[in-house]
Amino acid sequence: MPEMPEVETIRRTLADRVEGRKIIRVDIGLPRLVKWPTAAEFQAVLTDRTITKLVRRGKYLLFYLDNNFVLIIHLRMTGRLYYKTPGSELDKFTHILFKLDNDDILLYADTRTLGTLYLMPEEELWRIAGLASMGPEPLSAEFTLEYFADMLSKRRAKIKTVLLNQKLIGGLGNIYVDEALAVACIDPERIASSLTAQEANYLHQAINQVIADGIAHGGTTFRDYRDGAGQSGSHQRYLQVYGRTNEPCQRCGGIIARKEVAGRGTHYCPNCQK
Repeated sequence: MPEMPEVETIRRTLADRVEGRKIIRVDIGLPRLVKWPTAAEFQAVLTDRTITKLVRRGKYLLFYLDNNFVLIIHLRMTGRLYYKTPGSELDKFTHILFKLDNDDILLYADTRTLGTLYLMPEEELWRIAGLASMGPEPLSAEFTLEYFADMLSKRRAKIKTVLLNQKLIGGLGNIYVDEALAVACIDPERIASSLTAQEANYLHQAINQVIADGIAHGGTTFRDYRDGAGQSGSHQRYLQVYGRTNEPCQRCGGIIARKEVAGRGTHYCPNCQK
């Protein structure tokens, strides 16, 4: 699933291409991907509307339009959103096409078809529960050490479970949680409230670090993820633990292990993360 660095990279690679462009036609091959309104209303409201700005919130992309509506896209597991020029070969899993006024195309492709698209007035964004309840994001002014330490002190759940909770921290997913815990040398099964002030500080810094590094490297590509120009990310080359089961730890030389935590495959170093 694309996480905050991947979705931010998509936003950055699309913004200059789509902001100020008018959508002149919408083709929908799989109507069930449109969760609100109906597919027909979705097409009607979007047609002849200009995209004024593209922003990201957590793992959501929000296309603000000149009629006070917002197109919201969540890529889920295998969604891909990218820009094509006329005559380019289309992804065989393309399900929705947005033709722009310069004849270029913004397309939505999705292998497992789990992504979601919404279109609603800006003042009704509260209707999307994941957006309305999202916690502060890493690298944001709201994601302070004070907020983070206080939040951890009140949680008796495992630290990995807490970090994956979008209501507490927006945008974090499995890859970057594993990486942050590895950088901070914290066992993913530690109870969140058991972390010392120093450990909370290390983990707060680690979260910001791995997110910033992921963005700098254009995101992590194992299979499906591509940026808005259709290019793979390179952050997979820099991962410390995620996807490295049975490989040596870069810090101590021990063997990276994998176990289930919070219902998710979790990668860690048993030596460093005691």
